[in-house]
Amino acid sequence: MSYFSKFSFPFLLFFGWCILSCISTRVYGQEILTLYKEQYDKTVAGSSGRFDLVGKYAQALYFHEQQEQAQLLLKENIQLAEQQADKANAAYLYAILAMNAKLNEQTKEANDAIGKALNYAQQIDHFEIKAYVNYCQGWIYVRDDQEAKAVQSFLTAITWFEKAPSSPTKLSRLSATYKELTSIYASWDDYELQEKYSKLTLDVAIQQNNPNSLFDAYMMMGYLYESEFSHNNNNIYARDLAENFYKKAIKTYEKNQELIPFRSDLAFVANNLASLYLRAFPKQYNKQATYYATLALEQAKESNQANFQASSYGILAEIALQQDDTQTATAHLLSALSAINSTNLPDKNTLLSIYESLAYLHEAEGNNEAALYFNKLYLQTYQSIYDQDKLEVSKRLEAQYEKEQQKQQLLTLQLASEKKEQQIQLMKTLGLQQLQELENLKLSEENQRKKLEISQLETETHAQALQLSQLENDNKLLDIQHFKKTLSYQEKLKTYFLALSLVFGVLVFVLLYVYKQRTKSMKQQNELYNLALEKEKQHAKIATLTALLDGQEQERSRLARDLHDGLGGLLSGTKIQLSTLNTKIPAENKSEMSKSMEHLDNAVDELRRVAHNLMPDLLIKYGLEEALKEYANRMSTDQLDIAVQFLGYTHTLEQDKQLLVYRIIQELVNNALKHADPQQIIIQLVENNDSYMVTIEDDGCGFELEQVQQTQSAGLHNIQSRVQFLKGDLHIHSELNLGTSIDFQFPKI
Repeated sequence: MSYFSKFSFPFLLFFGWCILSCISTRVYGQEILTLYKEQYDKTVAGSSGRFDLVGKYAQALYFHEQQEQAQLLLKENIQLAEQQADKANAAYLYAILAMNAKLNEQTKEANDAIGKALNYAQQIDHFEIKAYVNYCQGWIYVRDDQEAKAVQSFLTAITWFEKAPSSPTKLSRLSATYKELTSIYASWDDYELQEKYSKLTLDVAIQQNNPNSLFDAYMMMGYLYESEFSHNNNNIYARDLAENFYKKAIKTYEKNQELIPFRSDLAFVANNLASLYLRAFPKQYNKQATYYATLALEQAKESNQANFQASSYGILAEIALQQDDTQTATAHLLSALSAINSTNLPDKNTLLSIYESLAYLHEAEGNNEAALYFNKLYLQTYQSIYDQDKLEVSKRLEAQYEKEQQKQQLLTLQLASEKKEQQIQLMKTLGLQQLQELENLKLSEENQRKKLEISQLETETHAQALQLSQLENDNKLLDIQHFKKTLSYQEKLKTYFLALSLVFGVLVFVLLYVYKQRTKSMKQQNELYNLALEKEKQHAKIATLTALLDGQEQERSRLARDLHDGLGGLLSGTKIQLSTLNTKIPAENKSEMSKSMEHLDNAVDELRRVAHNLMPDLLIKYGLEEALKEYANRMSTDQLDIAVQFLGYTHTLEQDKQLLVYRIIQELVNNALKHADPQQIIIQLVENNDSYMVTIEDDGCGFELEQVQQTQSAGLHNIQSRVQFLKGDLHIHSELNLGTSIDFQFPKI
């Protein structure tokens, strides 16, 4: 026998928002309040950004026990919003003002504010604001115990939410509406609608992928299936689903406890799961019941939730009773009584169970005086619950009556609509019949006219037939005479035609043969000429490119030597002279001389880098792979990583081609550093059986290829020229904000 009831689910939802004020130091701490104030001060008065922030800032002030400042903030911005042509912001802020006033027990102010919000909502086309205002109205109705009206407001809100486009706040507001409806239908014992809106809440939570929303949704689904099992204890499937969803809620909390603010919610779920194991599962599950009851007790103590502590102690007491440990059970019950008496809002059902269990235990121990004392407390508590239950039943019957009235009105409207539709269908049918009769009259008249025309035509046809008969006889005589002459003429004509056809056929055959041979010869000559011309063009282009590239490399080599031998020697000599002077100058000037020496060192290093870029010595001495690795190491920084990969490379690439490949890669890397701002560049050379593949990739900002091709940049032209010289193909792939990949392939020959 179970002596302890759990909190009803609607009770949890009803007080869920109010509990925020008790733990504001965690949810709306001073840091968040300061952050909202800074963001608010940065926005312009009357701007959309400020109006979006006002609601959050006002709620933060409210939950930080600064209600007057929150109301002043809302009213100040409401005045600005009312001056705008679009009243969407005014409707939104009035709705928040109404909810805050209701929480502050300012009923008249709340009703006035929600009335103005509804009035402005009728004047706007912003569907989400319309929905939110109706949600706030329903929320206030629930707190005024007008659940039937609340349902109407919530259903209206859902209709507007479904019409509203996607936004960052739509899903969270829609989820809140579903939760309120779930709470109401659970209190009405309307399991079908409770299930509907519980599942809708879960669907929205999955779409949001928000741990807090998922925790609430799993908690509601667990309570839903637990309620179903309570109505039918043979429905093991519902029991297992309740266990599964409660465990999912606890697992979600444990993974995301920094994002879920209410430890009391975890205590609620853990108590429900412990109670489910205790009364719905075999005794072998008492270990799990003890674990979750203990977990609930720890969380309830941390969140100062006395009612949850009492429930946890009660479950532990019942487990001890099943093990015949009356001493432990009594201790747990006294702890439960102490906890529940420490709150101003004790759950009377839990208190009733505690009194009943203590009376039972003292009676079993023979302590009749204590048993009588707790029995009296039990009767007093039962009387108060009974009176409250009668009041709630009255309210529930009133709500059910209003609900039935709405159904009757809906049925009446449907019947009237069906009757009007039948009348319209009847009128349409009569109209069609009259139209059909008119069409039949027209067809009858048309048939008579056509019969008259046919009669006239038959008479005329008969007269014409007589004339034709006479003409046919005359024509037959003429045809016989003409036929005899035609036969003799055709015989002669056939003879001439056969002879001419034979001669013409032979002539045409000879001409076609000669023409075909001549065309074939001309086509071959034309193809040979085009091939020779294309070959000459290719040779000329290659020669031009060769001269150009050789000239560039010679000029680079000359500049590198001049810089290294000329300017490098001059800088080194200057450094030596300054070093000599450094020992002779006064001590107070030596720091300036040291700085000059450092500048000279930097200049020499920069000169060596420029000379090395113009003509890399490593390429000539050690080959392409070592030169590229040295170049990548030199160009890499703390903010940039350049990686070089050679796959299958056998070092058989000619030196002039190595230099071309080096210059192409150097140009592409410089372009990436100049334009893309990358953090990583990968250079890869792959040697295949008959070709080489070079790929350069970066994770920079990317570019639009068409735009670059239209600008015809000199750098891209130089790269394409070098690739063409290698007889290769260049491919560029780039997307904005995703990076760039450039590869070129050229044959080994």
